[in-house]
Amino acid sequence: MSAVNRREFCLRLSTLSTTLMLPLDLHSQATMTARNRRHPVEPIKDTMTQAQRDARMAWWNEARFGMFIHWGLYAEAAGYWGGKTVPDRGEWIMNTARIPVADYKKLAVHFDPTKFDADAWTSMAKASGVKYIVMTAKHHEGFAMFHSAADKFNIVDATPFKRDPLKELAISCHRQGIRFGFYYSQDQDWTAPGGAARRGGHWDEAQNGNFAAYIHTKVIPQLKELLTNYEAEDAPVEIWFDTPTEDMTPELAGEIVALLNQHPNVLWNNRLGGGYSGDFETPEQHIPPQGFPGKAWETCMTINDTWGFKKDDRNFKSTVTLLRNLIDIASKGGNYLLNVGPDATGVIPQPEQERMLAMGKWLHVNGEAIYGTHAGPFPEEHGAYSATKKDKRGNPMWITVWDWRATAKGDKVYVSIFQWPDSTFSLPTMDAHVRRAYMLADPHQKALQVSQNESGIRLTLPAAAPDPIASVLVLETSA
Repeated sequence: MSAVNRREFCLRLSTLSTTLMLPLDLHSQATMTARNRRHPVEPIKDTMTQAQRDARMAWWNEARFGMFIHWGLYAEAAGYWGGKTVPDRGEWIMNTARIPVADYKKLAVHFDPTKFDADAWTSMAKASGVKYIVMTAKHHEGFAMFHSAADKFNIVDATPFKRDPLKELAISCHRQGIRFGFYYSQDQDWTAPGGAARRGGHWDEAQNGNFAAYIHTKVIPQLKELLTNYEAEDAPVEIWFDTPTEDMTPELAGEIVALLNQHPNVLWNNRLGGGYSGDFETPEQHIPPQGFPGKAWETCMTINDTWGFKKDDRNFKSTVTLLRNLIDIASKGGNYLLNVGPDATGVIPQPEQERMLAMGKWLHVNGEAIYGTHAGPFPEEHGAYSATKKDKRGNPMWITVWDWRATAKGDKVYVSIFQWPDSTFSLPTMDAHVRRAYMLADPHQKALQVSQNESGIRLTLPAAAPDPIASVLVLETSA
């Protein structure tokens, strides 16, 4: 992940995907010609009917909760260089400290994560209620966390570990029923000649080279390896690109898209570059006030302040905050990709595991209100724009309200209540008729008293909240 200016970058990228693609047979020839000028290679999804696109995205829209894993040589540095702490995020240490390529590569000599256990990671993810995992195959540092014939700067060839953790994790995910994808930094690469470097450009002559040559000799060959070497494990299902620069022209991006088209079921995000919008939006470290109506989207977020392991970062978000985020995101029709950062020994820090597992306990009881749901029928629940306060851009500030959120699925509306009322609970009006209401945590589904008219819905709730963080009320409806 990137540093301070990423949010502005994401907002600019989101403007590239504002046009909703219709089924191919509804386009005029003129529209098709214009689109082909923007995209030298047309993504295969744009040749599909709406029904085909919906089927392709079905598992992703069902999942709602994924686990991001940032792991690389930066875990060995752990936020320190030359005996001194380096500010900024752990995975950006090479860029922040302007470390020469040769010096940074020496980290590989000591990187030996013998405590890595793919099954332990996957079991923890499964117990956390996670439905898919996305792990860094190559971050901006250029180090591959898989065995690559295309470049020897990888965990098998350059370290004493001599194992392929990406392969092991893919196999474990397949065995335990979790979908698996990978992150790949296609544009930035601080150790490969020609790779891009944001925030000041190159700082070492060893980084100089031709960007197109870098794409052809490293990126495309490595993507081919990742797309073909894991098919036996039903992986990958998703590719998470990152931080495209102006070097990623439509033509170069088109060559990558041509490769992706050979794997039509693989989803990819909106950060490839070259004008390609991808399959889903990627707001980072924040939840859009009203989501992205009509689009697939996924908020990625850290548990503490950094993506890659940094031993001094103990600013962990509470389980309450993390669960609220998940519920809030689901109520707007999005996915939550929550990051963990394993250390250099291959262990996910205990505070991160504890928070993930606590979320899993809640989902074990209340997951029906999250998985496979879509945005609820009460958009005003999320908050409102202030009439007086402004954000950093001078626009009206969004004031979030944390009382409750709603999701929906089939004939049910799920209301996750954060602030438990005294006895009665009121909801705005909705078109559907509420025929029955009960608490999701109640194994007997005892019916609650409910009344409904044009002014809204009123319910009598139990005296005590079933859950201290979020209690789920179920409304069974009919037209």
